[in-house]
Amino acid sequence: MSNNKTLLLVIIFCISSCSYIPNPTIASDSSSDFIRCLTKKSVPHWLIHSRRSSSYTPILKSSIRNPKFLNITASTTPLCIVTAKRTSHIQAAVVCGRRHRVRIRTRSGGHDYEGLSYRAEGRRERFAVVDLSGMRSVRVDVAGRTAWVQSGATLGELYHAIWSAAPGLGFAAGVCPTVGVGGHFSGGGFGLLQRKYGLAVDHVVNATVVDARGRLLDRGAMGEDLFWAIRGGGGGSFGVVVSWHIRLVPVPPTVTVFDAVRAPEHGAVELLAKWQEIAPRMPEDIMVRVIIDIEPRRVTFEAMYLGTCDELLPLMRNQFPDLAMVRSDCNEMKWIESIPYIHLGRNATVADILNRSSISRVNTKSGSDYVRKPIPINIWKKIFTNLQQVSNFGQFQMFIDPYGAKISSIDESATPFPHREGVLYNIQYITYWNGDANGTVALKWSRDLYKFMEPYVSKNPREAYANYRDLDIGRNKVVNGISSYHHGKVWGEKYFRHNFERLAAVKAKVDPDDFFRNEQSIPPLFE
Repeated sequence: MSNNKTLLLVIIFCISSCSYIPNPTIASDSSSDFIRCLTKKSVPHWLIHSRRSSSYTPILKSSIRNPKFLNITASTTPLCIVTAKRTSHIQAAVVCGRRHRVRIRTRSGGHDYEGLSYRAEGRRERFAVVDLSGMRSVRVDVAGRTAWVQSGATLGELYHAIWSAAPGLGFAAGVCPTVGVGGHFSGGGFGLLQRKYGLAVDHVVNATVVDARGRLLDRGAMGEDLFWAIRGGGGGSFGVVVSWHIRLVPVPPTVTVFDAVRAPEHGAVELLAKWQEIAPRMPEDIMVRVIIDIEPRRVTFEAMYLGTCDELLPLMRNQFPDLAMVRSDCNEMKWIESIPYIHLGRNATVADILNRSSISRVNTKSGSDYVRKPIPINIWKKIFTNLQQVSNFGQFQMFIDPYGAKISSIDESATPFPHREGVLYNIQYITYWNGDANGTVALKWSRDLYKFMEPYVSKNPREAYANYRDLDIGRNKVVNGISSYHHGKVWGEKYFRHNFERLAAVKAKVDPDDFFRNEQSIPPLFE
């Protein structure tokens, strides 16, 4: 894709031989017919991995990040995996899928918290996976301060490419370098630059999508409704986003990272209670987030400041004096160095963010909340008391990210991501356990904590972050072959608030037969 030429508006794949089939249920029932169709559409056989292939299981497991999903007999697995190398391979999968009753799920980085990019919970769901890990090019336009990045790239690969081309530029997205760009952008994408620059999707200026008819569309061809929907409306609902055109952001020569660790018995809870009112109102150049660990018991105030330690120290003394930050807490570095430092540790190098492998050794369950009113200190003390029970079966963390500044100044209808003005912070809950993948005790504890938090977090709806996908808050029900809007609202308004109805209307327009679907995909809303 040239930076100096306009993209082709529409590429219609095999228009003479692949007619649009409105109802995929009228076609053949054989997965072998689907595979034969792929080969006829020039998808090389070595890119098609059926259940009979020796390559199937290793590829399926290659980017499963959560060990509880490694038992591939525990849930419905794909009929085959297409390790796409070209856009035409994705188009072939869609066209052949419609023809032979095989839906498509798309996997980029594999971090989907419920594994819905590569597994299904219903055993009647016939689907194939298009794995995009082989489509991960990044092309940086230094003069234009933009880049085209394919959905199979990881955040680490994107950051590294930007830094290699233009050390003075960066991008506002997450801290985990192995997260796939496709899924991250599809849900919104926040990180340590969010208070300065907003979300990843706030900087998407174009994209290419293979739609439910197998067409490749850019922004002009897909229309503003679909372009709006893919920028935060969740992955797996509207098509396969092949690539994203993003606007880069300036970063200073030096940033300062600090970690101030405090124990509960040494005032950590009191500091946390003060932090929740201070952090969202701090200047946009600093973000101070909180990480709560149970083993060992500690509260970490982790921050990145877009400037030097000499500039940061007086700011912290003025804004958050009770934290008592000192110069030895400072770690000055280049912005690109902060990526491995924050996520991988102080001994990690920039080269380490190119490593795509990141499989947890323990089972995990995640959830999320948004907080719009400060939680009273006596409730925080009860939370810490409850957290002590976790040591009986595993571990637990809370990641708490402050909002305010840029992320909160954008209208909540500008993108599907609605958690903007009025949000103090987001909470991510992660429960870890070994052994039994079902995690009966761990999951009960996790759900009990979520229930305990209900009075103190956002209400009507109780909000959640789409990229921290959680089937506990609701799942789709298929009625007459189509995902029910009524059932989808249960979880959909938690992720998207008032934007959910518009997303469902876009779905009805671009994918009325619900070809792209999973247990939490956007259902169509018909007039």
